[in-house]
Amino acid sequence: MLIKTFLIQPFYIPSGSMIPTIQINDRVMVSKLSYRLGEPERGDIVVFRSPYAESLDGETIPEAIVRNVLEAVGIRTAATDDFIKRIIALGGETIEIRNNRVLIDGEVLDEPYLPPGTVMADMAPVYVPEGTVFVMGDNRSHSSDSRRFGPIPMKDVLGEAVIRIWPPERFGGL
Repeated sequence: MLIKTFLIQPFYIPSGSMIPTIQINDRVMVSKLSYRLGEPERGDIVVFRSPYAESLDGETIPEAIVRNVLEAVGIRTAATDDFIKRIIALGGETIEIRNNRVLIDGEVLDEPYLPPGTVMADMAPVYVPEGTVFVMGDNRSHSSDSRRFGPIPMKDVLGEAVIRIWPPERFGGL
């Protein structure tokens, strides 16, 4: 339980918002240490609490341990509305979408992970406040992301997805 609470945790991916990078029903391991030991970087794939979910702001460490134990033994179900997306813009940057391209502080972002034929609607410039990140799914036309709910506070980021563990034939780093 301590490992799941503080170090690394498996997550099941039920949606297609990250196709082709992560497929429906893939399972990934999420490092909970990544942002305790370092800073987020553009391109990181992160799991975070849904902006629509009940807040855990006041949860103490003992409460988190009890919640994780109850989830592990099946007495309580884990949050089904944790999201997985890619960090596109960092705190202090301005992001916009123009002519089907993402611009960060006016510079075109190279996105080799996007599938061919990706189409994005234009989006007016959005300033990303310090302490937050702007996230988007790789499957842009089928992703509820920061274009809809705004930047995500880093306190809501559970960790960085670092490796795909299922299915076995797709095992490997992200």
